[in-house]
Amino acid sequence: MLRIAVPNKGMLSETAAAMLREAGYRGRRDNRELSAIDPVNDVEFFYLRPRDIATYVGQGVLDAGITGRDLLLDARSEAHEVLELGFGDSTFRFASEPGRFTDPRELAGKRVATSFIGLLERWFEREGIENVTLVKLDGAVESAIRLGVADAIADVVSTGGTLRKAGLEIFGPVILESTAVLVSTPEKEAAAQTLMRRLDGVMVARRYAMIDYDAPTDILDAAVAITPGFQSPTISPMRDSEWVAVRSMIPLNEANQIMDQLHELGARAILVTAIQAVRM
Repeated sequence: MLRIAVPNKGMLSETAAAMLREAGYRGRRDNRELSAIDPVNDVEFFYLRPRDIATYVGQGVLDAGITGRDLLLDARSEAHEVLELGFGDSTFRFASEPGRFTDPRELAGKRVATSFIGLLERWFEREGIENVTLVKLDGAVESAIRLGVADAIADVVSTGGTLRKAGLEIFGPVILESTAVLVSTPEKEAAAQTLMRRLDGVMVARRYAMIDYDAPTDILDAAVAITPGFQSPTISPMRDSEWVAVRSMIPLNEANQIMDQLHELGARAILVTAIQAVRM
């Protein structure tokens, strides 16, 4: 039975659960449950703190898990990223009082509060910035400067609204671009192949749609150039020998533009439908 860790709360939790449902798995029915078994798919889910998931997977206790790239890198775990999942995007940035710092090198000899000690230690080491005192906090990092605990902070930023409300200003380069990822270990990765294919199929289904249309044979080459599909579109004869039916996958965010182009070209009965599941 495959054992999978899922975030039990936070910004990754709901989307991760929805993605697993779309991939055909049955998760917990009650948010208070700590685990759930899906006997049809031979999977057991464990609902854990996102910060702990990389540790459990890295130690081989669980086979795979969904967490943030920032949390994975901070954990110093044996787990590694096997699939980027396309949600939960954020950046990891420095912030302080407006105008106080402009470059992270100015933090030498200063105190920096963060919940990501491991990640930040390696970043400062890589950049050659020394004598920075890291202050570990588990939450409300943006209050550390006002309370006199730190001179600057390093934290996850989605929109920056929370930092602005705390009277802070972002400075310096992006430390890390984070997103939700599936993690595993080399020993367990083979067992998680079906999970990886299913999740990849969900991401493709979210990005693409199926388009069907009728086209005169004399515009077929031009129409197929607009809708080339992945390998090749499906082209079927119609009762009227001067027309064919075409089916192809198209990027969902371009669907209306593609429909307009096909209609102007002379295609008719243009229909776009959602894709529920995909295996590429």
